[in-house]
Amino acid sequence: MDRTNDSMGGRTAAKAAGRGFSGSAAAGPADASGRDAARDMARDNARATDGTVTLRQRIEVSFEFPVVFTRGVFRPGNPALARVLAEGGAGPHRTLAVIDQGLVRARPSIVRDLETFAEDNADLLRLAEPPIVAGGGERVKADEALVDLVLQSVLRGGLCRQSFILAVGGGALLDAVGLAAALAHRGVRLVRLPSTVLGQNDAGVGVKNGVNRFGRKNYEGTFAPPFAVVSDLDFLDLLPERERRAGLSEAVKVALIRDAAFFARLEELRAPLAALDPSALEESVIRCADLHLTHIRTAGDPFEFGSARPLDFGHWSAHALEELTGGELRHGEAVALGLALDSLYCVLAGMLDAASAERILTLLDGLGFALWHPALATLDVERSIESFREHLGGRLQLSLITGIGRRVEVERVDAGLMRRAAGMLAERLRAATDPAAGTTGARL
Repeated sequence: MDRTNDSMGGRTAAKAAGRGFSGSAAAGPADASGRDAARDMARDNARATDGTVTLRQRIEVSFEFPVVFTRGVFRPGNPALARVLAEGGAGPHRTLAVIDQGLVRARPSIVRDLETFAEDNADLLRLAEPPIVAGGGERVKADEALVDLVLQSVLRGGLCRQSFILAVGGGALLDAVGLAAALAHRGVRLVRLPSTVLGQNDAGVGVKNGVNRFGRKNYEGTFAPPFAVVSDLDFLDLLPERERRAGLSEAVKVALIRDAAFFARLEELRAPLAALDPSALEESVIRCADLHLTHIRTAGDPFEFGSARPLDFGHWSAHALEELTGGELRHGEAVALGLALDSLYCVLAGMLDAASAERILTLLDGLGFALWHPALATLDVERSIESFREHLGGRLQLSLITGIGRRVEVERVDAGLMRRAAGMLAERLRAATDPAAGTTGARL
């Protein structure tokens, strides 16, 4: 199977238009006020009487990259990856490969499979050195060790901006290797091969990278679209059950902010998804990735120059819970908790009807997510939201929902109501596990 996301004829594009700055050139979103160049010129000319000279720059840059879903990506005869690399022009291109250690443990032959692929496609790529096998999970983002290792390998292997870095693994490894690729020579072409549900439906198809520094998640990173994304759905079969399940929360999230029909479809697929049925998982992964790509392409701010982060619904608490638990909670598990928490908050704030919130909690619970963790009891709401605001930049714009598939940005959060929402999750757990507690709080 070789399937390419059909958005924009099988390719996705993100456009960034430069915002003018005096005395410098910068890439950013189009001027929000809609002023055209003639008005800008008239304004600058009017100020010229004081002797000031202003040179105004506007740059428009279009990014396009394919997102391909296939099976057996390194299997002889599968053309998916070779087609992607052929878009890089005449080869062979020096290439560095980094593979997630967890994937190597699950499929020990994968290193040799990649090397064989390179040998069979010697007209396209030449491995500059043997593939790097690196740790995965959040621990790989805890410092810059992998970033430095990749940078050193790029230098030692003589890679240039026309070379390729192949990152094969989970979202955390893609983030760290992506940062190194963006930094080396100000950008070596990155081909992501995500191996997890979260990587294939969310992290691997976006335009961000980064590592955690100073106790803050993704504190150090850049925006850098990949050259291509090639997702091998066979990789998902190698994952532990917990890892496959964790990525489903991102599908629920994107459905809540963008697509009520997809949410309804997830409800229909709840039983097979809970059983991690491969067909249901594949459907949810591809549809979630498509919605993610559509949002980045159409929302008008792919590099997040503004303060809104619609794709971060449920994430302000998720990031805090990951930090509080020292990574005990997987990202997807923390997101599920964040979605439940924010949905109940929306009910308490009069933004969302109780029936919709009950549907959300029922789906998350039915998919196998725990909707309570002791860390919620110690969550510092005010501090966590302020930390999230700093991560966003500028003023707080928190994405919440007014209905399934309908989102809204808010600039203030009632911390008291948020703590009440956390209490409702605790009460819901007590009602479900202790018959003597009665039914109070079990349902909205």
